[in-house]
Amino acid sequence: MSAPQPRPITILIAALGGEGGGVLTDWIASAAAQLDFPVQSTSIPGVAQRTGATTYYIEIVPVPARELPARPVLALAPGVGDVDIVLASELMEAGRTIAGGFVTPNHTLVIASTARSYLVVEKMAMGDGRYDSARLIKAVETNAQSHLLLDMNALAKQSGAMINAVMLGLIAGCGRVPIPAAAFERAIRADGKAVDANLKGFRGGLDAATNANARPAVSGIANEARAAADADALVALERAIVMPAAARDVVLAGARRLAAYQDLAYAQLYLDRLAPIRAADARVGAGGRLVRETARHLAVRMSYEDVIRVAQAKIDPARLPRIAAAVGVSPDEPFTVTEFLKPGVEELCSLLPPRLAERILATAERHGLLARLHWGMEVNSASVSGFLRFWLLAKLRGWRPKSYRFQQEQHAIEAWLRRIAEAARLSGDLALEVADCARLIKGYGETLQRGTANYRLIETRIIRPILAGGIPLALGIDAIASARSAALADPEGEALTRCLAEIDQRGSASIAAE
Repeated sequence: MSAPQPRPITILIAALGGEGGGVLTDWIASAAAQLDFPVQSTSIPGVAQRTGATTYYIEIVPVPARELPARPVLALAPGVGDVDIVLASELMEAGRTIAGGFVTPNHTLVIASTARSYLVVEKMAMGDGRYDSARLIKAVETNAQSHLLLDMNALAKQSGAMINAVMLGLIAGCGRVPIPAAAFERAIRADGKAVDANLKGFRGGLDAATNANARPAVSGIANEARAAADADALVALERAIVMPAAARDVVLAGARRLAAYQDLAYAQLYLDRLAPIRAADARVGAGGRLVRETARHLAVRMSYEDVIRVAQAKIDPARLPRIAAAVGVSPDEPFTVTEFLKPGVEELCSLLPPRLAERILATAERHGLLARLHWGMEVNSASVSGFLRFWLLAKLRGWRPKSYRFQQEQHAIEAWLRRIAEAARLSGDLALEVADCARLIKGYGETLQRGTANYRLIETRIIRPILAGGIPLALGIDAIASARSAALADPEGEALTRCLAEIDQRGSASIAAE
């Protein structure tokens, strides 16, 4: 009786477009072939709502072909519940493999990056449309037999290599593939492209797979966040924060964000603004929920995107190396980065003194120029002159509190906070709904205008009448939630208009019934 055919090792790779997933697959197949292991690989192009994604599938028989009783038959596509190793360069892609049924608790190892590359649907949402990374990590921990979660992008940057080289090192060091590291290194050398950088990336991934596990990788994110608060003044500010335990982490993050955005005085203003909300939270017994939600939205609103903030992002020292790594530029190869800008009257007036800005805006609106007058620009931010232009704009941070946009934003923020405090006198749930309406106000340009207009409409038609007693409390809480959801689902405002009409009908019926 002949010996049974050994089961192949099955590897499913989920990579994004431009990450070299095909090269990674070739390296693995080449290393297996060196040992005379039968191997087969296939790739299926797809779309991940970013720049595209490709799924790669590999089957390796871990026995030399000459020792097999018969030629093996290998599959072209993964079978549900029959994958040994899932390798994902992005956390959401790991989640997709779980949703597809390829990850099982009985034998699947998941190796995934904790880094996110956000989907189009996440970016275009009017509110915070990001999927919860903690839930994705929990799904990996729950559904996989074992897992290795770490930031592959950070490893790639440290080694100056593409992420596929790091992923190869993780495969080599995971303990599930009986191929020595030397065979993978020979495959990289045989490929002949960026050999030194790829070998360095490979060894970085190999060391990470040998020494790391999921728990340190996740805690490493918190360590990086704590490292950002090393300045003595900021530490002193943080120690003085007195907030409910449920909200403290959000308040700390908000204070750090605003200190970096403007200065410590601005971070202190953030904390001062939250003091009445903390008192209201305690009064209504919200358990810190009202402070947490208000603090989260307040930090975003106080760090609004303006010309100064954009300039700061353009000259961030980490930006050019990040772009170079993304496009595969070698360290000694020159490159340019062209910024395409199209500022309008409102963007230019945002930095002017309020009175001057108001006069210019009024004149532009009178002549119909607000929507028509823009200045197209192409700036090479990698050049000396381009860098200096953004550097000078970034240096205007000290001027920001005197600018027209800053004062407009602060007035709007104070009005919103007053509405939350007023709502808390009636109901904690009502205050939470009013606080969450800040999700409507985001972005810049037309997106900001539409979101602000929708918020004002909800404030005028629902929030103010509730506070004045014109709408019953229970109906009003539900009405705010419904109107906000309609506005977020349809930024153009048609769904909100229909929703407000239905709310008016229900309100009239309720009053008539009373």
